[in-house]
Amino acid sequence: MSVAYSPDGKQVVSGSHDQSVCIWDALTGDLVKELKGHTSVVGSVAFSPDGKQVVSGSDDQSVHIWDALTGDLLKELKGHTDSVESVAFSPDGKQVVSESSDKSVCIWDALTGDLVMEQVAHTFGRPVAFSPDGKQVVIGSYDQTVRIWDASTKYLVKELTGHTDLVVSAAFSSDGKQVVSGSDDQSVCIWDVLTGDLVKVLKGHTGSVWSVAFSPDGKQVVSGSKDKSVHIWDALPGDLVKELIEPSLAGSNDKLSILKTIE
Repeated sequence: MSVAYSPDGKQVVSGSHDQSVCIWDALTGDLVKELKGHTSVVGSVAFSPDGKQVVSGSDDQSVHIWDALTGDLLKELKGHTDSVESVAFSPDGKQVVSESSDKSVCIWDALTGDLVMEQVAHTFGRPVAFSPDGKQVVIGSYDQTVRIWDASTKYLVKELTGHTDLVVSAAFSSDGKQVVSGSDDQSVCIWDVLTGDLVKVLKGHTGSVWSVAFSPDGKQVVSGSKDKSVHIWDALPGDLVKELIEPSLAGSNDKLSILKTIE
């Protein structure tokens, strides 16, 4: 499962093993829109900065750009030769970056769908995301580290160590001062970008943490796991606020059900 907040924090988008992309109401858990078009597992999703579009990457080797309001497929980006593991919009919404198991990183024009740049990844890893100012890129690595790179010079800014297994998800906070990462070690880590210090370790999942994101105000973190749950955390103390479950497990086809709310 892959998850991400909309810029206004009112919606959550998720990608699933059932090949679908779903948009949910973050407050009620209601299913707002189901986007269908991929032919394999959807391993990464993200909203555009204005919240009007969604990008998704799949094991079918494609990247899809969707209209978040209508659910229409706007662009299908093809060029990778293996599973697309991570996708993200640039801060201005004009470009999309994708990372694949073929060990390449591609940058696409979000309007035309044209391939702008392709290069071999510095390290093989699952997640890739721009910083809010577009100057840095974070990549989680299969060597258990999180690396922050300068997007223009390709200079390694920080190497964050603390996970004990593959790092399979990572994202910047909206102010660019923190990074959150998820790992096969079942933990969620929050890091200080400037110092590289590990700020908080969030534990509660019982499977690999496949996707993580900060809320727009930076006060909460959402994480999606192989254990088929979505956790919403208070980022400062690290407390678990809500635990959500996929509808197939809750016996419902139209809600992202809230299993537990921690008062």
